[in-house]
Amino acid sequence: MPAGRVVVVGVFPGQPDAVVLEAARFASAFGAELLCAHADSARYAFIGGYDGAIMSMPIDPDLTDAEPPPFPPELAVHLEEVLAPMQVPFTTQELAGDPSLALARVAAQVHAIMIVVGTRRATVRGAIDQFLNGSVAAHLAHRQRRPVVVVPLNPSPPEERLPWES
Repeated sequence: MPAGRVVVVGVFPGQPDAVVLEAARFASAFGAELLCAHADSARYAFIGGYDGAIMSMPIDPDLTDAEPPPFPPELAVHLEEVLAPMQVPFTTQELAGDPSLALARVAAQVHAIMIVVGTRRATVRGAIDQFLNGSVAAHLAHRQRRPVVVVPLNPSPPEERLPWES
């Protein structure tokens, strides 16, 4: 990635377009490139070799695939379609491991001006995942120094109780 201003956005298949579109608006406003990063949590990252390169391996010991998988092709095509009208330069990058740690690591590597993520959808699976793993946005906000922009995907009306108040 060329030196300059970069906005990192966490992306995954099935994610609402609002997150990447909002990140593209920030990138455009700041004259920055957009880095769309997908983290594969089924792999773990480690520093390998003498050059300090980040490598990854599957968590499942029965899998011996030392080659990291490519950025999901269907996600890359979808991002092309969604971002084409925005005319914001963007690249994609596949990451490994915990999404919050992977996003923080890549943001540090490219000297990003911010990290953009979305809130979780209000589903039972999302609530269980957040309970077990915590919020990517909360982890980022507490574990690295860059600004974190959280795009609300399903905000609760003021009169409704918040999920943690139930």
